Amino acid sequence: MVRRGTYSIVARDDDTGELGAAVQSHWFSVGSIVTWARPGVGAVVTQSIAERAYGPNLLDALQGGAAASAALGGLIAADEAARFRQVAVITPSGPPATHTGDGCIPYAGHAAGNDFSVQANMMASEAVWPAMAEAFASSTGPLARRMLAALRGAEAQGGDVRGKQSSAMVVVPAAGEDWRRVVDLRVEDHPEPLDELERLIGVNDAYILATVGDDLTGEGRHAEAGEAYRSAAALQPGNHELLFWAGIAEFAHGDRSTGLTQVRRAIELQPGWRELLGRLSPEVAPDAAAVLAALDG
Repeated sequence: MVRRGTYSIVARDDDTGELGAAVQSHWFSVGSIVTWARPGVGAVVTQSIAERAYGPNLLDALQGGAAASAALGGLIAADEAARFRQVAVITPSGPPATHTGDGCIPYAGHAAGNDFSVQANMMASEAVWPAMAEAFASSTGPLARRMLAALRGAEAQGGDVRGKQSSAMVVVPAAGEDWRRVVDLRVEDHPEPLDELERLIGVNDAYILATVGDDLTGEGRHAEAGEAYRSAAALQPGNHELLFWAGIAEFAHGDRSTGLTQVRRAIELQPGWRELLGRLSPEVAPDAAAVLAALDG
């Protein structure tokens, strides 16, 4: 048996309908094992001596109409190694269901509210999961940030007794195809996985805005696209991709000096942007040729 000390959370945002799961462990690539979610269906974590099948099997049962407690109870009853498992599941409504087997290595336990469950095993102390619950319950903002606060709460109480190595987070929308994600991030191997996860959440926020810009561009709504690109670049000012598109937008909106400065800086960081500038059609970037001419001028 491979024993994996882990702390995690499943949670729901009752305002947006988003569902999510997040985890940190001293185990390589913990996100490939523990966190599962499906839009409008549920979110699952499976850990301790983790059986990956709990993720898809629970989500399938929920999608078939089973309640969280019944779905989890059925799988636990059929599992000969249930006493070594720690599993939690949450759905779009109602309280979560959680199982911590008596074979999980101490310190192990879980705590739940109506819209979340936190669980941990092989921890430095019994204070870990209560601290997670308090951190989540007292936090505000997007679900991803609240779940990160819960993970931070665990670490503040010592976290995994072995230390830290990897983390992951998935957030799905209230509805949509199975593949849709709001956040889908993994830190596979890092000395400070929660710091890196927090950095990636910030990058993800910026790229969500940039994707909005791309979609608006595809609809020919270039002014609105420019606003989205500028907001994205403001969140990640050192990102040359976002800086480039923000510069194009600033130029198009009449602030030619700022726009050119941003485009020049993007080209300094990655010279390939200058070549790409000459390839952009008016449908993608109506002012690309004028920006290139101004750069040459």
